[in-house]
Amino acid sequence: MWRKSSYSPDGNNCVEIGAGVGVRDSKAPAAHIPVSARAWEAFLDLAKGDHFGRR
Repeated sequence: MWRKSSYSPDGNNCVEIGAGVGVRDSKAPAAHIPVSARAWEAFLDLAKGDHFGRR
C-alpha cells in the first residue's frame, strides 16, 4: 500500500512511501527505490532531529 505525502499541494506531484516496499514518485509509479524498514526509520530519526538543515 502506497501513501502520498501530506505536503503535496494537489496529491498528484509528490513522493509516495510504501510500507515494506520503498519510495516512489507519484508521476512514475511503476518504478520505486527499495528501502528497508531499518533504513527508513534511520532517515525519519534524522529528519525529526533536523539534521538536514532546513532553509
